[in-house]
Formats: sequence, C-alpha cells, structure tokens
Amino acid sequence: MKLYDSIGPNPHVVRMFLAELGIEIEKVEVDLMGGENRQEQHLNRNPSGQMPTLELDDGSFLAEITAICEYLDEMNGHTSLIGKTAEERAETKMWVRRIDLQIIEPLTNGFRYSEGYDLFKDRLHLIPQAADDLKEIAQERLQWLDGQLEGKEYVCGDRLTLADIMLYCFLNFGTTVGQPIDQKNKNIVSLHSKLDSLDSASA
Repeated sequence: MKLYDSIGPNPHVVRMFLAELGIEIEKVEVDLMGGENRQEQHLNRNPSGQMPTLELDDGSFLAEITAICEYLDEMNGHTSLIGKTAEERAETKMWVRRIDLQIIEPLTNGFRYSEGYDLFKDRLHLIPQAADDLKEIAQERLQWLDGQLEGKEYVCGDRLTLADIMLYCFLNFGTTVGQPIDQKNKNIVSLHSKLDSLDSASA
C-alpha cells in the first residue's frame, strides 16, 4: 500500500490512525498548497482532487478518510479503533458521522469561506457570507458534544476510536485558522489534552 499524503487535517487523521494501528506504509507527499492535488496525475487517483488517497496493493485507489480508516481496520482484524463487535462498530460510525457533519463540515467550510478564501476561490464554490454562521454552528455543536462527553473517557466510552482521532485533528486545525477550543468546554479540553499526549498525535 501507498499513502498519498499532504498537509492538512484529513491526512493527519489517517496518519494518526495508522500510528495507532502500528502500521508503517510508504507515503508520497503531494503539494496541496501548490495545487498538485488538482492536477491530472492526482485526479486519476482521486477524481475529487482531495487528500489523502490510499493506493491498494492491486493498484486501485481508495479515498475519503472514514473509508480509508475502516478499510485499514478491517484488514487488521477489526480493532477497537472502529469496533470489535457489530455494536461497537455501529457506535463508532454513529459518532464519526455526528462529528463529521455537525462539527467538521461547518468548521472547515467556515475557514474556506473566510481565511482560506484566496486559496480555495479557484477550486471550490465558496459562500463568504455564510462563514461566520458556519463557525458559530461548529461552536454550538462542540458545546453540545461537551455535554455528551460527561463521565466518559473518550467519545465512545472507554475506548479510543476514529471519532476521537477525527475530532482531535480538526480541533487542532481549528486552532490554526482562528477557531480555538473554547476553554469552557471542559470535557473537550480534557479529551484534546489526553489525545495530545499520545505518540500517534505527532504522526
């Protein structure tokens, strides 16, 4: 396998997941800032032009971070990162979807439509007037998630999962683009600190 890698929170999720699985694979750096991901060579690997992309042993390609991580986990015998039982896997996927749609999407689009406008203006359809509202939605849902974390060690109770990894990587990204962690959300702050201490966090 080979991971087409770059800067940004999405590749960070996959690298951290790989590190937690204890897997080393070849990585090929793609110049995201220079738009290499929008050139024909990468579009042949991933027609969405996004990062990262995983090349499988048979030469086919897999994109989308949740699909990549679920594939890697299944190839390694179903670990607790996704779930060892059907119930655990369903719980992980439920929280991944909630975090992805309710927090990550508004957070990242809030950035793209404002601070990231010049970078993305020729790549995506942007809605600058929506930026502030999207950032506010992300913060509202983080406050909601903070309440859901009460009494839990991780998002899915006592096991570290893809949901935590995704949340962690995008919270880190948010802090670099003007969307810092609200210190009032004590459970989120605690979870972020816990994940920040993992060796995999620097992957």
